[in-house]
Amino acid sequence: MTQPLGQPPHPSPLPPQADGKGPGAIAPGTVRRGASLGKEPAPGEALISARRLVVKIGSADSGEIHRPWLDALADDVARCRSRGQEVILVSSGAIAVGRRHLGLAGRRLRLEEKQAAAATGQIRLAHAYQEALARHGITVAQILLTLDDTEERRRHLNARSTFAQLVALGAVPVVNENDTIATAEIRFGDNDRLAARVAQMTSADLLVLLSDIDGLYTADPRKDPNARHIATVREIGSEIEAMAGEAPPGYSSGGMVTKLVAARIAMSAGCRMLIAKGKSGGLAMGPLAAIEAGGRATLFLSRGEPRSARKAWIAGAVNPSGTVIVDDGAARALRRGTSLLPAGVVDVEGSFERGDAVIIRARSGGEAGRGLSAYSSADIRRIAGHKSGEIAGILGYRGRDEIIHRDDLVVTEPQ
Repeated sequence: MTQPLGQPPHPSPLPPQADGKGPGAIAPGTVRRGASLGKEPAPGEALISARRLVVKIGSADSGEIHRPWLDALADDVARCRSRGQEVILVSSGAIAVGRRHLGLAGRRLRLEEKQAAAATGQIRLAHAYQEALARHGITVAQILLTLDDTEERRRHLNARSTFAQLVALGAVPVVNENDTIATAEIRFGDNDRLAARVAQMTSADLLVLLSDIDGLYTADPRKDPNARHIATVREIGSEIEAMAGEAPPGYSSGGMVTKLVAARIAMSAGCRMLIAKGKSGGLAMGPLAAIEAGGRATLFLSRGEPRSARKAWIAGAVNPSGTVIVDDGAARALRRGTSLLPAGVVDVEGSFERGDAVIIRARSGGEAGRGLSAYSSADIRRIAGHKSGEIAGILGYRGRDEIIHRDDLVVTEPQ
């Protein structure tokens, strides 16, 4: 049995801008990641110092939305935002909520019944979040994803851009798996992995998995009274994997096994991860407040930052599909950390689509960088040499101002 929305059962970036402006900016005075230099942070410190955090919330077969708990979580979100943090929520529960209202409880559902239940439940879930966060004047936005949305590059970039715009406008995205259209072949199957992919996609630097247990133990503490809590995990090897055991009975996937899968995804993206109990001792304190107050949790440390992890992937793990030639002024600007604008482009080689990886070369032929293009090769040829404000008039639509945004660009020419 999983927990009602945010209530566990009984035991049985887009990367922040360096100038402090725009998406990811942190308010003055906010504790930043790395503030506790020279020692490992406590879970509460890791949470407070995160610039962008993704919080995953569970669900229950009962289909009941636990509103007092949801209000406490909304208080947590409002507090995080007041100190300059960006918050993205990943929520389970659409099918469970929907089946209850469609009279489908008590039996195994066919695929089309699950999809119908999800279509009904998603509206109710979104409304519950909207009501809970409206008390703090916070706007909610719903995003529904499938596995393909995070794995296919163009769809990945589209979703990433949507997240970036929403948080820039001050909204809190609430993410759910798009069960209304997903089939077994394109489903995540568990929201731990979905949350990790969202953290990876948005360059979050902390993923919080709210669970029915307060972290990783050397064995299942519900079965072994001698099980010891693991406070910090630096890397996931065979010994850590053995501690996860098997998924609970009745789960196609779940339990600590899927949380370790999520941890691998997050850590490889430069994102720390916390496993913490979703329900604190009382409803007076939300789950994030309980972590900040010293509540027990397991912290998975990452190597590097989200920005550096993403840059490394762009620089070394993608096969370029074409080349963009830039003038000397643009090449110098790239070395200063700017985006590539159409005005600096003089030529295009090869054929590629939006989202494909390309090489950036100077007129001399030397490689100036690599990145993910916001336009196809055909469209770049048309807008090359023009100002960003002229894009709409030339192409008939207004995309990004940049050919390659600095968050999607790596300078490879020697400094």
